[in-house]
Amino acid sequence: MDNDNNKKYKSKRKKPSSKVTNLEAVRQKAKAKSEQHNKKSNFYYSFLTIVLLICLVQIGFSALLNISKTISYQRKVVQIKQIRDEAEKKNKRLKQEIKDFSSVKSLEAIARNNLKMAGEDEVLILINDNKEEENINKKKKGIFNNVNR
Repeated sequence: MDNDNNKKYKSKRKKPSSKVTNLEAVRQKAKAKSEQHNKKSNFYYSFLTIVLLICLVQIGFSALLNISKTISYQRKVVQIKQIRDEAEKKNKRLKQEIKDFSSVKSLEAIARNNLKMAGEDEVLILINDNKEEENINKKKKGIFNNVNR
């Protein structure tokens, strides 16, 4: 019986020892899977980190561009307002000149000065300078100048 018992024990011992080796193999496989999973996770997190950094750089760059565009647009707005104000002043001045020239007194003054006309009860005296006529004749060059003399 001892042999039978020994066989039983031996068989029982073999079985536990084979179970231990099976457990170790399972542990090694689990450990290998875990390491592989960790590697995949680390790669995934690294990839996400890089993508997020690229996104942050892009956001920062676009923010700087938007700020610079806003500043330049504000400058343009100020310049356009100045031009508009100057144009409004010029328009007011021109409207006032139109009113002034459309009045009878101003038309009379223009006619008197440019057309050499006189008003009622006025005597018009024209004084011609020979120097002015000579300058005018010198400026005129052509065939017909001699004919007029």
